[in-house]
Amino acid sequence: MMGGAMGGAMGWMWIWPVLVVLGLFAVVGGLLWWVRARRETPAGANGSARRILDERLARGEIDEDEYRRRRTELQ
Repeated sequence: MMGGAMGGAMGWMWIWPVLVVLGLFAVVGGLLWWVRARRETPAGANGSARRILDERLARGEIDEDEYRRRRTELQ
């Protein structure tokens, strides 16, 4: 009778390693997503500011000296 109870409990022991592996995948995936989001945000913002600056120069709103000064500030 005791052997049957242990056999039933041992049948569920496989779930713990699976849960640990799934948890590790979730943590690593979350970290990768977070690092990628942090890396893309400043570059996108800087690229957008550079694009606006280029457009202002093309429309004649600023001269080349102003353009160069602001461009160096963006970098």
